[in-house]
Amino acid sequence: MEDNNYLRWLVHNTKTTWWHDSADPTELDQGLENGATGVTTNPVLTNRALADKRSYWDPIVKTGLSEGLTPEQKAEFLMKTVVTKAARKLEKEFERSEMRLGYVCAQVNPAKAGDRQSMLAMARRFSTWAPNIAVKLPVTAAGLDVLETCVSEGISVTATVSFTVPQVIAIAQKYHRGIELAEKKGKRHGKCFAVIMIGRLDDYLRDVAHDGEADIDESDITQAGLAVTKRAYSIYREKGYKPLLIIAALRGSYHMTELAGAELIMSIHPKYQQLLLSGDTPREERIDREVSPRVIERLSVLHEFRRSYLPDGMKPEEFLSFGPNQRTLTQFSEIGWKPLENFEID
Repeated sequence: MEDNNYLRWLVHNTKTTWWHDSADPTELDQGLENGATGVTTNPVLTNRALADKRSYWDPIVKTGLSEGLTPEQKAEFLMKTVVTKAARKLEKEFERSEMRLGYVCAQVNPAKAGDRQSMLAMARRFSTWAPNIAVKLPVTAAGLDVLETCVSEGISVTATVSFTVPQVIAIAQKYHRGIELAEKKGKRHGKCFAVIMIGRLDDYLRDVAHDGEADIDESDITQAGLAVTKRAYSIYREKGYKPLLIIAALRGSYHMTELAGAELIMSIHPKYQQLLLSGDTPREERIDREVSPRVIERLSVLHEFRRSYLPDGMKPEEFLSFGPNQRTLTQFSEIGWKPLENFEID
């Protein structure tokens, strides 16, 4: 009997793999059953998991939440509790694949995105939580420097808060430098995953287009992130860049189906996993289908799209102030990390 599960078809028949985008333990079990080989977490997902399942988490965290913890220590403890719970479920995958699969992300404090010393100290701490941790660092100039150091020290990283071709090129360049430093020291280098938050770029460009009253249809906007991702993927193949791309923040099943077949990772939230369990989803590889040049031309009237799409559209020192970066860091901080700092047991 034919398996109508698109996610399992994807894993078994293409080079595309996928990670589960949720920290909820019940949802994670379902994701693993459908073929997920890694887990994406962030401060928002961690806080949401804790808030939605208080009866599950409170007994687990109660013994570790002491009165003497600073707010940041409290947030780190809660992050560690949720992340290591997921990491244990992926341990066998990590071992079976000889460290190729089975990673779980642990994100540094988003409010420290420009603070090299603080992020590096956090990365070193987080990497000790479990062997299959990939420390999440923001793609800012500071975050990229920390990435290079981490890789040289054998710490695996996920470069996140990333939306553009210039950012993923910068990730690859820093990763390669980190590998060189590790080899000079005779050490094993860390792995690197490079994120493109595809839907968040679309969201931002939609607002930019509306604000400027640009003559761009919604059908063009929904292809902006795809255009950026396909160009980034093409450059990675051409240059032989080693990080594995992770496509996150999907806004519909089309973000999945139009990239099917690429040697990359899709980070898929449970609500989009459900859309992809239908037998109606087309089983075909579409990564080599180009976004129409006419769509690119129309989108290119937006300065912010050109900054995202052109390989030299931004310099690393511009990444922190780029609109989607500020939006995402603020969200991760205000409705993710800060609530963790203020978490109380009922």
